[in-house]
Amino acid sequence: MVILTGVSGFIGSCVLTWLNENGYFRDVVVVDDFYKTYKDKNFENKAVREFVHRDIFLQWFETTTQHVDLVIHLGARTDTTSTDTEIFDQLNLNYSKRIWTVCTQRNIPLIYASSAATYGDGQHGFSDSHDIVPKLQPLNAYAHSKNDFDAWVLKQEKKPDFWVGCKFFNVYGPNEYHKARMASVIFHTFHQIRSSGKMKLFKSHKEGYKNGQQKRDFIYVKDVLSILQHFINNQNSCPSGLYNFGTGLARTFEDLAKSTFVAMNLKPAIEFIDMPEDIRESYQYFTEADMEKLKNEAKYTNTFYTLEEGIKDYVQNYLIPKKYF
Repeated sequence: MVILTGVSGFIGSCVLTWLNENGYFRDVVVVDDFYKTYKDKNFENKAVREFVHRDIFLQWFETTTQHVDLVIHLGARTDTTSTDTEIFDQLNLNYSKRIWTVCTQRNIPLIYASSAATYGDGQHGFSDSHDIVPKLQPLNAYAHSKNDFDAWVLKQEKKPDFWVGCKFFNVYGPNEYHKARMASVIFHTFHQIRSSGKMKLFKSHKEGYKNGQQKRDFIYVKDVLSILQHFINNQNSCPSGLYNFGTGLARTFEDLAKSTFVAMNLKPAIEFIDMPEDIRESYQYFTEADMEKLKNEAKYTNTFYTLEEGIKDYVQNYLIPKKYF
C-alpha cells in the first residue's frame, strides 16, 4: 500500500495519475482536507483504495495494522505570502514530524516535499548538501517551516532505511487550475494573453536585474514525476537525503512569457508592472538548482524538458483543451 498526502494539490494529483499509470490502483490511500470541492477535478476518475481526511490521518496512520510500502508526503500549507507561523508550524513542521516518526518506527520508506524557497536570496548557493541547511536564511514563513523540518530530519539519529526530501524549484504544469495567485507564471501568462492579448510581468526592484530578467529554475511536472519514479524504483541503490528537483538551468521570466506566446502561435506582447508590496522583500530574483548530487549520487540520467518544450506541451495539450493530467 502507498500513502499519498496532498492529493488534491497540483503535484500530488499528478503523482496519483502516475501511480495509476504504473499499476497502483486500489492500493493507494490518499490524504487531504477535501473541503475545497473545486479541487476535486484534480483526482476525479482516478483509482484509490481509501480517502482519509487530514485531521484524522495521523491517528489512523499511527494505529493502522495494514502494511505500508511507501509514504509520499506532499501535503502542506504552501501560501508563500502568509505570515501565520502557527499554522505553518502545525501543518508543515509538527504534522510532518509525526509522519516521520511512524515511518522510522516501522521502517517505511518516506518521500516528502521540501522547497527551493529554503535557499532564500541564494547567498549560500543552491546546493542540496546537508551541510548548508543550518546556514540557510529563508525569506518567508512558508520557507522557514520547510527548512525547519529539513534541519530537524538531519538531526534525527533514527531514520527510515530510505528517505528523500524533495527541494522543489519552480514546478509548472497541468492540474494547477485551482491555485489562483499561487499558480505558475505560465498559467497566468496563458490566461492574460487569452483575455487581453498581452502579458504583464513584474518590474525589477533590485539593482543589477533589468525588467523581465529575473531568473528561476523552472521544472516541468513531468520531470518531477520522472525523478520520483527513479527514487521509487531504485531505493536500494539511491542514497537517502535531500535532493534538488530542478533542471540546473535558470531562465528569465521574459523567456517564459515569450515561450508561452510562441506555444499559442502569437507574437509576444509584454508589459511590466510594479511588484506587489507584500512579496517585494521576500522575492527570489535568482534560483538555479545544483543537480550534481542527483546525477552523481542518485545516478539520474534522464534529459529534462527544455523550458520551450515543457511550455509547449503544457499549453497545447492541457491549457488550450482544458484537460487534466
